[in-house]
Amino acid sequence: MPARKNKPAILIADDHHLFLEGIRGVLEGQFDIVGEADNGETLVELAQELKPDVIVSDLSMPGLSGLKALGELERLGVKAKTVIVTMHEEPEFAAEAIIKGAAGYVLKSAASSELVMAIEEAFSGGVYISPRLAREAFEIAAGGGAARETNLSERHCDILRLLAQGLVAKEIGDRLNISPRTVEYHKYKLMEKLGVKTTAELVHFATKQGLVDKE
Repeated sequence: MPARKNKPAILIADDHHLFLEGIRGVLEGQFDIVGEADNGETLVELAQELKPDVIVSDLSMPGLSGLKALGELERLGVKAKTVIVTMHEEPEFAAEAIIKGAAGYVLKSAASSELVMAIEEAFSGGVYISPRLAREAFEIAAGGGAARETNLSERHCDILRLLAQGLVAKEIGDRLNISPRTVEYHKYKLMEKLGVKTTAELVHFATKQGLVDKE
């Protein structure tokens, strides 16, 4: 393999080719773009082969998602830092990415300079999260907020309370200004975290533990 330049080697992954082209255009003058992938499986293969310094990956891709690919790379011993670039603006998504080993979480709506900053921070051993998500995401990742005994975020507690009131995903989403799909994601994560299988069990557990008000 030929000697590399003194620029961080970057592997980029996204299932939207226009986005890949855009990222290449933003980064190629400042970094060494060594490869591109349009799904998680290809990302894992190229990361093993090319050994990049930093991986810039979408969160949602066909097959392996960005986070699942991250877990697979860790299992395989790939040392590259990973910066997630995504449209998901909920701090819980950012916290989960950081907990699973990502070194950055940047919104697709952010300025291109923010992505450059995140890559540089990751390459130097730091962690970067888009500023509007950072405070809450780091608190969630550190286990802060309410319900310390079950490590639940304020958002999770809000959803539990509304579920206990009998609201459905669309109604909860309207109350919290998030999409019904995001509500369902959080509900799934709550069930996983608390070890229950149905919404009724989830609400019963939360009420018994004092995580929601008894009405």
